Amino acid sequence: MERGAQIVRIPHKIIDEMISRRRDFHKYPERGWAEFRTTAVCAEALARLGWSVRFADEFIEPPRVMGRDVNAQAEKRRALEQGAPADALARIGEYTGLCAELRCGCGPLTVMRFDIDCVETAESAEASHRPAALGFASVNAGLSHSCGHDGHAAIGLALAETLSAARQNLRGTIRFIFQPAEEGVRGGYACAPLAAGADSFIAMHLGLGLPTGHICGGTGGFLCSTKFDAEFKGAAAHAGGEPERGRNALLAAAQAALAIHSIAPHSGGVMRVNVGVLRAGEGRNVVPPHALMKIETRGENGEVASYAYERAQAALRGAAQMYGAELAIKKQGETITAESDEKLAKLVADEALSVSGVTKAELYRKMPGSDDACWLMREAQKSGGLATYVCVGADTPAGHHNGAFDLDEAALPIALELLYKTTLRLNSAQ
Repeated sequence: MERGAQIVRIPHKIIDEMISRRRDFHKYPERGWAEFRTTAVCAEALARLGWSVRFADEFIEPPRVMGRDVNAQAEKRRALEQGAPADALARIGEYTGLCAELRCGCGPLTVMRFDIDCVETAESAEASHRPAALGFASVNAGLSHSCGHDGHAAIGLALAETLSAARQNLRGTIRFIFQPAEEGVRGGYACAPLAAGADSFIAMHLGLGLPTGHICGGTGGFLCSTKFDAEFKGAAAHAGGEPERGRNALLAAAQAALAIHSIAPHSGGVMRVNVGVLRAGEGRNVVPPHALMKIETRGENGEVASYAYERAQAALRGAAQMYGAELAIKKQGETITAESDEKLAKLVADEALSVSGVTKAELYRKMPGSDDACWLMREAQKSGGLATYVCVGADTPAGHHNGAFDLDEAALPIALELLYKTTLRLNSAQ
């Protein structure tokens, strides 16, 4: 079969349903490890299509879980109130996420990852914001799908339907991972064993600064990243009457924040540090007894990443000692770097040339950020398989992780057709 030669016509019904699902997921965003509604909706749809479904408690090893701080029962109650299918919801244990398989006899194992969590940021309520204008903006305060994972989940379900209809033309096994907690790189490590033994592993992301119609078959240069919290415990005191009896946790945290952002860069590669949250204090006349910091460090490689993380910890310890405060540091997430395999990236880029709506297809680009799909990519590669991280361009009115973010939905059928044609190439029975 000549590359890119397949003529694919995906039914309008599937495309319309995909867009409708994307808007549904967008309206009911769920943060990492709390995606009970999303998991239940996906599970019901996949089971109806004849896919074999496993819930996360069946495959996640608790020691591999990072940064989970949810009340599962409370989140399940909200999921049910917001329309989660009750039967599927009842089958979910403590952990969210799914593994679904379409088994088509002997042949290669193709694994794809679709992340499903949202960002912990409030969505714009401006009339010019399309989700608000069309009535599918987030109804969950402080949460929004401002990174495109709503689109990823919807694409995964639509792809499952197209593949189910074509299963007589397929061989081997196709495995989809609907991954929780990508934000904060907390869920990929827990799901990584599902990529072991894959002949091909594919992760896909919408947007990422590329316009609609632009495809990149492979991505690399991901930054290693560590996410962690630091808590300072001082002592409260009357700020006017006896300030010397206090131990100021706020000043310790402020000192640490300045020191972290003053860490010398490393000559071995790109490095990033960020103090994203600092909360402290009880009242204007009270020496602050407690402070919480949420911090991340990143590095182009393991050496640079370790340097940034270790120097940040040293800054925290020094500030705690200076102000006589107790310090507790807790790692909340972590990921590594990974590179796409050129052979698989080229296959994707070649298929993109005949996808309706694609205006440009390139082989490779560097990623300026991090993604815990790297754990799964490396797991597949470690067992001899190929891996790639595909970028599907989508016009956006604002950048990722911004409350005004939205996706050009014309990118969804492009992604669907691209992944469908790629899977046909990888698992064709002919």
